[in-house]
Amino acid sequence: MALAYIGLGSNLADPQAQIIAALKQLALLEHCLISDVSSLYFSRPMGPQDQPDYMNAVVAIETSLSPIELLEQLQSIENKAGRIRKDNRWGARILDLDILLYDQQMINTERLTVPHYGLKLREFVLLPLAEIAKELTLPDGDSVKILAQQIEKNGLKVHSKLR
Repeated sequence: MALAYIGLGSNLADPQAQIIAALKQLALLEHCLISDVSSLYFSRPMGPQDQPDYMNAVVAIETSLSPIELLEQLQSIENKAGRIRKDNRWGARILDLDILLYDQQMINTERLTVPHYGLKLREFVLLPLAEIAKELTLPDGDSVKILAQQIEKNGLKVHSKLR
């Protein structure tokens, strides 16, 4: 079984309910077992600021799915939630599920980049990840704990515990 970390985000259609529903869908996936879930966090949107704030969380799952199979399952959950993929990369969305890490693998294909390209730069990813895996070392040797201590918080706030 591989250990994968998934970032969850939403800023439309009751974001907290969207993230809770996504967690329930993740728990139902065959060949996947949720092993930990961060708190919910409020974060400012990246890009255009004329959209609602986001809610974010990170979940750790043990899985026997390949990275691409996991990506396909995550995209299916997004689609069922009503996600519409647009060219606007930083726009509002009902649900966003990203593979942040998949064991210590480094993957760079047209469909998937792991570790996630924004992992070290986004407080709304790094701080929830550090909450559940602060002793984790990234494939490049960087410490999640140290990265989390150094990153600017940008108004990120813990909203509530999910566990």
